[in-house]
Amino acid sequence: MKALLFLFFIFTLNAFSQTCCSGGVPLSNNLGLPNEGKGVFVMGLNYDYNNLNTLNAGSEKLNDNSRKRITNSILLNFGYSFTDRVSVEMLFSWVNQTRTITQFGNENFTGTSGIGDAVFLVKYTVPDVLGKRTILNIGVGTKVPLGKSDIRSDQGIQLTADLQPGSGAWDGLGWLSVSKGLDFRPSATVSATATYRYTGVNSSYLNNAATYEFGNEIQTNLGYTDQFFMFNTLFNSGLIFKYRKAFEDKIDNTGIPNTGGEWVFIRPELSVQIAPQMNMVSRVELPLYSNVVGTQLTPTVRFTIGIMVKLKPKQTF
Repeated sequence: MKALLFLFFIFTLNAFSQTCCSGGVPLSNNLGLPNEGKGVFVMGLNYDYNNLNTLNAGSEKLNDNSRKRITNSILLNFGYSFTDRVSVEMLFSWVNQTRTITQFGNENFTGTSGIGDAVFLVKYTVPDVLGKRTILNIGVGTKVPLGKSDIRSDQGIQLTADLQPGSGAWDGLGWLSVSKGLDFRPSATVSATATYRYTGVNSSYLNNAATYEFGNEIQTNLGYTDQFFMFNTLFNSGLIFKYRKAFEDKIDNTGIPNTGGEWVFIRPELSVQIAPQMNMVSRVELPLYSNVVGTQLTPTVRFTIGIMVKLKPKQTF
């Protein structure tokens, strides 16, 4: 029975050339609230739009726009600093995913919505570890499987893992960030971050008939940010280069074709201070290079906009 399910699953992946590693909820892509000092509470609310409408065979872009994946996510971050060095961060998500396949004049549409998975991260900050105006942040945490992973289609068939709001598995997360203020321009900063996600196993996949494991994932970012005033308003602009590698997914501990790959993105960012303790943030992520395993849909454009609010403790005299 498991062998028949596996063959059916492989046929579905190959027939639709969908991806299990380029879409989904952008959890690790939205981590990293700053430690603003002891007692400071930080909250972020973001809308994330991810469009996958580019079909690749390896690094070659195919002339085929009959398949499209769109993920809309609402992301809520909470961060609290217990001390100037120890802080925690939580991220909750709601996700809507759609898949549209157009062939021979017919359109096949599938969509799901619901609460997605969450992240809990404990972080430790080390100032001046690599010289003055340098900050090192180290974080460890887990992805909590809050979202459903067993939603069925209108025909009663359980949808594949990449269309589910949740993964059905606990993941381990490691996070590292380092930033350096530039002496020749005090308002400018260079930074680098790295995130590693060690995925767990959904042991109740397809009504307990199989196990499913998304591929482990590595993300690194290298960026430059600067501040400037315009119209009596403080702006923060940045340019980030992102590298992402996803390993193949597995069903019953067997690798799945057309999953996994490497991507390089460029991400311009802009933040506007709309109140003393409130910023509006936006960023656009565009692919520079994609090299997928087999044939897959791969990201075309990603857009994020939101607000970040800081609540400082009352001063006592």
